[in-house]
Amino acid sequence: MKVTILGNNSALPAYGRNPTAQIVQIENEILLIDCGEGTQMRMAQYGHKAMRINHIFISHYHGDHFFGLVALISSMSLLGRTNALFIYCNQFIKEVIEFQLQWDLGFEIIYDFLNEGEAKLLLDESKFVVRCFPVFHSVPTHGFIFSEKKRKRILLPEQLTKYEIPKYFYSKLTDGFDYEDEYGNIIANEWVTKKGNISKSYAYTADTVFNKEICQYFMEVDLLYHETTYLQNESEKAKSRYHSTAMQAAEIAVASHAKKLIIGHFSSRYKDLSPFLSEAQTVFEPTELALEGITFDV
Repeated sequence: MKVTILGNNSALPAYGRNPTAQIVQIENEILLIDCGEGTQMRMAQYGHKAMRINHIFISHYHGDHFFGLVALISSMSLLGRTNALFIYCNQFIKEVIEFQLQWDLGFEIIYDFLNEGEAKLLLDESKFVVRCFPVFHSVPTHGFIFSEKKRKRILLPEQLTKYEIPKYFYSKLTDGFDYEDEYGNIIANEWVTKKGNISKSYAYTADTVFNKEICQYFMEVDLLYHETTYLQNESEKAKSRYHSTAMQAAEIAVASHAKKLIIGHFSSRYKDLSPFLSEAQTVFEPTELALEGITFDV
């Protein structure tokens, strides 16, 4: 699992920074989180093809999180897309898309609406799942957590031959079962298999005021993205506008026992981002800036 930052600024593009968008890559699947202004330009710049995206997750209907969506869908249509596109969003987003794109796109858009305050499973694929969870912003807003499915145990061919285990039982072995041969001998699972790779998870909190209640949805996550619109000396402004500070993001990482934190959604009032990193690292050392173009391994 990898996460590429396409945009890391808040409402206004500034200092070469663009509004929010991220790519999550899980093996061959490319998923898009939010779609601020300029997203498809950034995708092209960083080598991600729009036609490979089948699932788009929009956290809320503030413009800096979806103003690039209509343009992206239009481009998909012009490029001859035919397969369905799944969008997970507030119902208002659908109304905007249908008003702006009043022609036959050549493909179907399938919506899964995110209802205020709702946490639910959105996508269940063979190798991963995606869930949404509510956060605390000025409009109904959701975060998302992307989780690899727990890897099954891995077969050891030489050991399978040694203990003469029939092929029909291999699937049982990968699920952790022991094998009993025709003589009643038990072949322990750990003799013929080894542990699979550890599953990974990534949580994206979207825009939210500081509130530790959200931690329940992503405890012990491998990589956590949390917004840091302001520095701590602007904490009252952050609260009044339903945003967070760098120090507060770090406190969420500590409370959720996250392994690593990345911070973004910077206000355009800040040109130098180094104070955000310094402030967060005083509370949670494994923190990095979500700089555009960087890809994080989860």
